[in-house]
Amino acid sequence: MSENGAITRLLQRASAGEIDAERELLPLVYAELRRVAARQLAGERSGHTLSPTALVHEAYLRLANDATAAPADRRQFFALAARRMRQVLIDHARARDAAKRGGAQREAVTLSALQSEDTAGEVDLLALDQALQQLEQADPRKARIVELRYFAGLEMIDIAELLGISRATAQRDWEVARTFLFQQLA
Repeated sequence: MSENGAITRLLQRASAGEIDAERELLPLVYAELRRVAARQLAGERSGHTLSPTALVHEAYLRLANDATAAPADRRQFFALAARRMRQVLIDHARARDAAKRGGAQREAVTLSALQSEDTAGEVDLLALDQALQQLEQADPRKARIVELRYFAGLEMIDIAELLGISRATAQRDWEVARTFLFQQLA
């Protein structure tokens, strides 16, 4: 059985309440979770207090403790994990702001995955979260595509399949969402 099939089988067993399945799942997904975490932390300021390992562990704990999260397959699992990582980073940024007088210091994250190859810049992580929330209110599918592409690092073909839309529609939504975010963050 392929690794993807094994992950899906373990996810199904875990959602059925088998505790052994969760223990068997972590070694299979850990390296990919660390890659997603490293990607999310790559644009953060230097000296960030969260390491990829810490981010993976915190996100995995949140995912494991969420009874409503029952991913059916590997893609859904990594999409949910990326969302939990984003939540951990947002919570971390909020806590850091609360610790500062007036909360003026914010963590910056690059939008290199959202930008064209010839542009560069940084954006406030809390501002990005707020812009994503606005996008989600206007168009939940576009916000989901940003999460899956930017935070989870999924390819358009995987996003399209996960959302049950064509690759062309996913690509169009990605372009519109990217433009919306740039406007909100400008």
